[in-house]
Amino acid sequence: MQNQLQDRQALNDLINGWMHRDLGEWEQLRELFHPDGTIEITWFEGLGSDFVEGSMRMGASDVRTKHLIATPAITFNATGTKAILETNAMIIAENVKLNLGCECHNRFYDRVEKRDGVWKLSHRQSIYDMGTFTFPMGLVEIDQSVVAKYPREYATLAYILEKSGFPVQRVFATRGSVLEQDMKRDAKTWLSR
Repeated sequence: MQNQLQDRQALNDLINGWMHRDLGEWEQLRELFHPDGTIEITWFEGLGSDFVEGSMRMGASDVRTKHLIATPAITFNATGTKAILETNAMIIAENVKLNLGCECHNRFYDRVEKRDGVWKLSHRQSIYDMGTFTFPMGLVEIDQSVVAKYPREYATLAYILEKSGFPVQRVFATRGSVLEQDMKRDAKTWLSR
């Protein structure tokens, strides 16, 4: 029981480590991933290390982001060396040049592994629940043809990303979608191996 409590605390700390991205603490962000760890989110798919490089480019752009992270729901495998984490989160983003922002509610869906006694991300995905535009300096015009290209649940985030030079390349999981169901089924299969 004590080991599982320690593992739960370590996993909570791992998930809250996402704040390193918002703070531009790139080496700490890199340490959240196993060397072969991957990530699939709206604007990036690939290795965690490459994601850090992409995040550095985004950090130097007109886009500002902040992630509010909840406590993860954790499902361990039988040996306690793998887990699935589902974490409510909120992505707050804005493009300072456009004076336009968004709030996007999502759930990070993570496969994590304990290797050499350390929990790190093996595969991070996101399920998008809902989003809305924000107008930090007053109303601005929105190009409805761009918004209409994306699922409603993350259209506002995709709009900010596209207008900022970080386009969304494919459709991602939304609440209750077939993609969410497939993601969860695949993760449960991975957990049981």
